[in-house]
Amino acid sequence: MADDILSQSEIDRLLAQFASGDVDAEEIKAEKEQKKVKTYDFKRPDKFSKDQIRTLNMLHDNFARMYNTYLSTYLRALVDIEVASVEQLTYQEFVQSISNPSVIGILAVPPLKGNIILEFDTDICFAIIDRVFGGQGENTVKARVLTEIEEAVIRRMFDKALQHLREAWANVVNFNPKMEAMESNPQFAQIVPPSDMVVIITLQTKIGPVEGLINICIPYLVLEPVMSKLTTTFWVSASANKEEHPEHQAMIERKLNKTYVPVIVQMGAFEISLQEFLSLSYGDVLQMDTKVDDEFKCIVGNTTKFYCRPGTSGKKKAVQITKILSEGDDVTNG
Repeated sequence: MADDILSQSEIDRLLAQFASGDVDAEEIKAEKEQKKVKTYDFKRPDKFSKDQIRTLNMLHDNFARMYNTYLSTYLRALVDIEVASVEQLTYQEFVQSISNPSVIGILAVPPLKGNIILEFDTDICFAIIDRVFGGQGENTVKARVLTEIEEAVIRRMFDKALQHLREAWANVVNFNPKMEAMESNPQFAQIVPPSDMVVIITLQTKIGPVEGLINICIPYLVLEPVMSKLTTTFWVSASANKEEHPEHQAMIERKLNKTYVPVIVQMGAFEISLQEFLSLSYGDVLQMDTKVDDEFKCIVGNTTKFYCRPGTSGKKKAVQITKILSEGDDVTNG
């Protein structure tokens, strides 16, 4: 790192102090060479190494991206979620840092023992609720405890967060997080003794104009059985082999099967001038460019994928696929 640059007046003042004997050059040199001492509190020793903190950061950065995608799609709003910090502190310090009231989910994570906490800032919760109920996603509500209807909405957000949390941790441990309770007062969320060490993952969250925090609190006792896996080398290696797992492919297939696409059967088309369109009245006949024996186009999304013929299925109108078009298909080399 480059040394600080002194102004001319500071240089002149320093030279004057040397000349008068107020400053000893040897003392300055000795202070510079003296080793810096880092304060260490033996009452609360660090439980997580720097490599483990770095791995936790990467794990939850993946979680933030997945949850960001879900909220953006569900709320139809601009959402930005990113990991702001990962730090270790005592559980008491974490509880004291949470506002009251807050939205606190106490989660069980079997087969791991103990509980973890997922905490949403009330500003974020009310922005989500306002958006779900048709608003602009603004928070004009003073911090308060959620009503039963509002809690039902937020529980759905929690359930989706738990799914993405499980996916983010799949490379390290397969656990199945479940909501055990939801609290508004941090003092009622005692999952470990106050002096126990926990790791806090803080996610900076922005939904439209509203900003807030999402905190994930994981006690050391919960992670102790898998601490050996919380290394960058292990996580990267597991991520590289993730595509080989059949359950990962099955999960992608399930999500694709639930994806909806518009399907349109086009009976025909015609072109008329604007003047003719304005002069249309009841009973006018428009001639399309198809004949009785012609096949109809079946359009999936924005692409013509099939040709079909009209008919009925029971009491419902239907079409029968007569030809499959392969033009426009994406071809990937294995």
